Amino acid sequence: MLITAACETVVVDSIVVSTVVYAEADEVYAFLRDFPGYANYSKYLTAVEQYGDGGVGTEYALQFAWWKLTYTARSKVVGVDPPNTIDWQIIKDIDASGAWHVDPRDELPADAPDDATAACEVALEVNFDPDSADASVLNLPSLVSFGWVLERAIPLISDEAERVIERAVRDLEGRTREVSISVSTDSSYL
Repeated sequence: MLITAACETVVVDSIVVSTVVYAEADEVYAFLRDFPGYANYSKYLTAVEQYGDGGVGTEYALQFAWWKLTYTARSKVVGVDPPNTIDWQIIKDIDASGAWHVDPRDELPADAPDDATAACEVALEVNFDPDSADASVLNLPSLVSFGWVLERAIPLISDEAERVIERAVRDLEGRTREVSISVSTDSSYL
């Protein structure tokens, strides 16, 4: 949640993408901590540079390319609770934060694959204030407004989160299967 000055209205958008992964929580957590590997799963994330060991204080330079735009976001790990949570925040150009959550299941779901021995609910949570984005950081083509770009980019965040989770599940489980993904979005006004 973003804290702002009194009497100012701020829109905070939230996206949570979750699914069940048939693997041990420790294995899923270790996989999620390997953030530079995310570039292998993403359509728009072209490279990740890591500065630190993956724990609290580690920073990442995330290089994105979409349409005619390229941008490098900077994120930082702000909290870890192995094997359950990795909290992060964007540290320049936009107010955004989020977390990876790993919640081990006591029992396998009824529709679990026959060879499954463990299950976890895995969720990617992203919270951001679209009005906090700094348009000056993008070199936009003439006649293209920042609002136009932002309006089209926000739905891509949800699609990208789904794509990353689907591909990660395939590698974690060692098989291709139809992945049931839950996506919830919310806009809150502060």
